[in-house]
Amino acid sequence: MGDSAYSFSLTTFSRTGKLLQIEYALNAVANGRTSLGICAKDGVVIATDKKMTSSLVDIHDVTKIEEITKDSGFVYSGLGPDYRVLVRKARKSAQTYFRTYMEHEPVSQLVKSTAGVMQEYTQSGGVRPFGVSLLVAGCDADGTPRLYQVDPSGAYFAWKATAIGKNYVNAKNFLEKRFQDDMELEDAIHTALLTLREGFEGEMTARNIEVGIVSTKDRVFRLLTPEQVQDYLDEAT
Repeated sequence: MGDSAYSFSLTTFSRTGKLLQIEYALNAVANGRTSLGICAKDGVVIATDKKMTSSLVDIHDVTKIEEITKDSGFVYSGLGPDYRVLVRKARKSAQTYFRTYMEHEPVSQLVKSTAGVMQEYTQSGGVRPFGVSLLVAGCDADGTPRLYQVDPSGAYFAWKATAIGKNYVNAKNFLEKRFQDDMELEDAIHTALLTLREGFEGEMTARNIEVGIVSTKDRVFRLLTPEQVQDYLDEAT
């Protein structure tokens, strides 16, 4: 009996010790649009490709980067509807934390709670894993900038720079060559845009990408406006 006999069961390990539905969820992530993040010494930038398959889609209503708390945000690759569920649960967790402790939830704690939700969906009957991987940008309680990746299995890792989605291998190779430990946020934004452009299909404009940043100076997560993104694109050319 091969692994294929276990491919429809989420809660049963195959003979080789795999949960195949989780591997299939990772395939859904790999088929999604590219997203990436860079943790600089004074902040974090996350960026994503949000190019639509049809020019008739109203791009203004399409958002892939979401603010979760005042100083943290998510971006994803994979299935958009699954992402909305995780965003809602993360915001609820953040509000519960705030009402309990009267302070914003540190990004490391936010990642742990979100990863816990994703892990539960790998061990329960009647559900399936989330078909998304997340990049989480934010600041910890001491103001340290942090970048995390959370996978459908519930595993999470801290990164200096990483990429997920389609073309993530080439994007990671590009980041490995460009990243420096003393990189500042402005340089990280330019590097993020250059990395996205490497594997971008067609013309990259301020309308078909999104960029979110959090700086250690004010510890406020914000989405760059199309005008600000265009300025960075002009500088990069």
